[in-house]
Amino acid sequence: MHFFHDHILSITLFTPLLGLLVLLFIPGGNKNAVRWWGNIGMFIGFLVSLPLVFWFMEEAPDQQFKFVERVDWIPSIGAQYHLGIDGISFLLIMLTTVLGFISVLSSWTAIQERMKEYYAMFFLLQMGMLGVFMSLDFFLFYVFWEVMLVPMYFLIGVWGGPRKLYAAIKFFLYTLAGSVLMLLGILALYFQYHTDTGVYTFNVLALIQHTWPANLQFWVFWAFMIGFAIKVPMFPFHTWLPDAHVEAPTAGSVILAGVLLKMGTYGFIRFSLPLLPQASSAQTTIKIMVTLSIIAIVYGALVSLMQRDMKKLIAYSSVSHLGFCTLGIFALNPHGLSGSVIQQINHGISTGALFLIVGLIYERRHTREIKELGGLSNVMPTYAMLFMIIMLSSIGLPLLNGFIGEFTILQGAFEVNWRWAAWGVSGIVLGAAYMLWLYQRTMFGVCDNPKNQVLKDLNLREIMTLVPLVIWAFWIGLYPKPFFQVLEKPVAAIVQRVNPAFYASAAALNTAPPPAAAPAAAVDPAAAHSSPGAAH
Repeated sequence: MHFFHDHILSITLFTPLLGLLVLLFIPGGNKNAVRWWGNIGMFIGFLVSLPLVFWFMEEAPDQQFKFVERVDWIPSIGAQYHLGIDGISFLLIMLTTVLGFISVLSSWTAIQERMKEYYAMFFLLQMGMLGVFMSLDFFLFYVFWEVMLVPMYFLIGVWGGPRKLYAAIKFFLYTLAGSVLMLLGILALYFQYHTDTGVYTFNVLALIQHTWPANLQFWVFWAFMIGFAIKVPMFPFHTWLPDAHVEAPTAGSVILAGVLLKMGTYGFIRFSLPLLPQASSAQTTIKIMVTLSIIAIVYGALVSLMQRDMKKLIAYSSVSHLGFCTLGIFALNPHGLSGSVIQQINHGISTGALFLIVGLIYERRHTREIKELGGLSNVMPTYAMLFMIIMLSSIGLPLLNGFIGEFTILQGAFEVNWRWAAWGVSGIVLGAAYMLWLYQRTMFGVCDNPKNQVLKDLNLREIMTLVPLVIWAFWIGLYPKPFFQVLEKPVAAIVQRVNPAFYASAAALNTAPPPAAAPAAAVDPAAAHSSPGAAH
């Protein structure tokens, strides 16, 4: 048990790889065995990560990073196998293991061709995503970042829709371009650190403690920014996303929206802000990043209003929702950063579930055109009920998860500039408009299309893909305290690093002396004694 506890990150990380190795020995022609092992393997991956939930708060309470594992890997270049998690990466790892299993479960009947290769790609993708969130060594981080790119390319390019090759190549080229720029930024820090200290290292914690020249910070920040912004994707780097979402299979869309888009926002929080505090907190940087975030919020919502395809509507809504996340990050205060991480989890839950909803109706009708659907609540009441909860969660209705994230981000933005919050609110209103419009057109009214009248409601397996996400949405909406608790220390450390003035001003307010009683002292003593109050 001690071994499992001390190496839980490695075990969680390589469980998908073990699942892949077992899969290789299963004959490809035995589709039932392949399908069952694909689902069992991903479920085991979730179960292995589950003890983190119970151990995280008790583990090393005085340290920012927990469950740290560190072994020399390539000593000649200073690369190490260095894993560790804080509250931010912990939440994203749990999101990854939950959505990984649910995505594969949703593929039970949808994938019938090249099934063995499909599940192999999912195992490999799962390992890459987990590695990104666990790595505390830049070289290791970059390896996992690139490993993740390959299986997603094949998931879109082999099992996607009619324009799958175009979407897959576009996704690959965009992401690769950002990755190369990010690699240049990493190498710039690597060689500068050696120049300053005589040591070659990719250790993220050592690099964060180092003081970098302002000019280097500027160039590295923008190299990182493009790499991470493409992954988010921020406006104007977002154009690959709708194509990738529309052409990807349902499970690919779920994992792309739920986890892969968080790589960019995670990169900003984990690397850009603490590593490059001067560049991150420069007024020009904040203006550019906040402006791009607000454009994404409003533009993504307006374009969603114009879509005729359900999947494309939800894809553009991701641009708007992730704009809130980047707005919270560059508010550079605890509310903004905490809200951003919570909203990243919320987006994974709500938008992942929305793509499942679209996939379920596409399996039955083989169309995603909104005009082809209507009155589905008459024939699919369970489907309509779950869709309604998830739709309200995405809008940000109080008592559901979206409200908590959006409210906290807007609070953080308002503390800096009320105009940022005002623009954010407009995005929420537009978000409610396109989601309610989508629901009304597909679920309400008379079911007069003969093809829709014979549709079957959800079976138990399909319900089970959605129920865990609905429960999680209510949990965050009703009792978000545990989520904010795990974020408190890592967020405080980042804000202290990138915006120390925030805590300095808060401390000054707390220690300010009470208002002096100067007016009372200035009163003439004789007059005081002759006043009516003096007699009492």
